[in-house]
Amino acid sequence: MFSSVRDRLFVSITLGILAGDIVTKRIAEASLPLHQPREVLGDVLRWTLTYNTGAAMNMHVGPSSRVIFSVIAVVMIVVILRMWRGLPPTSTWLSASLAMIVAGAAGNLIDRLRSARGVVDFIDVGIGSARFWTFNVADAGVSVGAVILAILTWREPVPETAPVPKDEDAPPPA
Repeated sequence: MFSSVRDRLFVSITLGILAGDIVTKRIAEASLPLHQPREVLGDVLRWTLTYNTGAAMNMHVGPSSRVIFSVIAVVMIVVILRMWRGLPPTSTWLSASLAMIVAGAAGNLIDRLRSARGVVDFIDVGIGSARFWTFNVADAGVSVGAVILAILTWREPVPETAPVPKDEDAPPPA
């Protein structure tokens, strides 16, 4: 079923990130007190358990955020899976980037469906009060996958087009 390198890579990355996300979130929930940072690398990297009922950077769309973001995640997963199936068997980097995005979307979707508390976030990076948003393995997968996808898209050669005729090259009106 997954005969090409593209397919094996996609499945491996998706399952690896998804498993890593689920396991690390459960460990964080079991071992960290809510909103109490635990230093890992001084103040630069801390584990801080939080729950995000919104989307990236705690963005909300009101009381229906959980349902709306769950539906968006399902739609995005379906769209990305269709994109992946249409890739040529040699598209390994593109496949890898889509796998990271799908795994991240699925990991956060699982959290939204399992608990009204929201998505488990615990990776806290920054210096002093200058902190990045607290995130998780799924968020990292989506972000890295999106950056790779953007680079691949940006580096894609632009197809050559036929020159547009100038007015003096146009045939005379009939």
